[in-house]
Amino acid sequence: MPDIAVASQAKASVALDWVGMSEIDVPLAIPTRNGAVAHAVAKAQAYVNLINPEAKGIHMSRLYLLLDEVCSQTMTARGLRDILRRFLESHEGLSDQAFVDFRFEFLARRPALKSEFSGWKAYPARIVASESPEGFQFELHVEIPYSSTCPCSAALARQLIQQQFRKDFAGHDPISAEEVHGWLGTEQGIVATPHSQRSVAEIKVQLSEDTDDFPLEELIDVVEDALKTPVQTAVKREDEQEFALLNGQNLMFCEDAARRIQTVLNEHESYQDFWLRVNHLESLHAHNAVAIVSKGIKGGYLPKP
Repeated sequence: MPDIAVASQAKASVALDWVGMSEIDVPLAIPTRNGAVAHAVAKAQAYVNLINPEAKGIHMSRLYLLLDEVCSQTMTARGLRDILRRFLESHEGLSDQAFVDFRFEFLARRPALKSEFSGWKAYPARIVASESPEGFQFELHVEIPYSSTCPCSAALARQLIQQQFRKDFAGHDPISAEEVHGWLGTEQGIVATPHSQRSVAEIKVQLSEDTDDFPLEELIDVVEDALKTPVQTAVKREDEQEFALLNGQNLMFCEDAARRIQTVLNEHESYQDFWLRVNHLESLHAHNAVAIVSKGIKGGYLPKP
């Protein structure tokens, strides 16, 4: 059968940065901790560059079939690197760079804060890999929701509670601990509460070449442990009370959250580079509060929004 991509020349002799396909439906089987495998439905994109300006185009069906092959088995970083090399082998003389990207929901079982229950939580995630003359690059992206309580709002609420206390107990001398204890348990006593909001940390990490798994759950743990206030799944009253306590003990502006995550990511040598953006979806006003920071290595991720 005729192959126009081979038999004809391009009308304009220009090399192209990337040519390929996006929004490809594929299954993913990802090894996780303790030998378990997480399954997901992903949207993939696969590309090679076109360095031969005289070539009409690439062989997209070859990319598709190779991608289908790697997604038909449990995926590893080694398998990803192998498939990228095969992308290039199948386009010898046409391409010297290959790229693949999977977007999916990573479903993880998360325990409750105090009770014995647990539940499933989906984290938007991406696996991105590329092969070029400079070598193999492999990175993970994940979005992690958490709660943030405004320090300024907390201070203003405390001031109003102090004012209400002085008003309610004016002329009471002495005041017993029992009276104060009872007052603190009333709606009349706690006249103001600080505002909190659901927030999202967007994390991108570049992993070392010898990494062969996809440490998504470990990355989620690192970030959630640093922030202390992850969004919950199964919640009983004791869990909700503990959540309220953690919010009160971890007041944070977006700058505080970004610095917490930056600190713990810097401590992990397996993260060769990182970029993070925290988004506080404000309940006080209609716009969001945002902080962005990268590892800051030469030639690494740029701290761009």
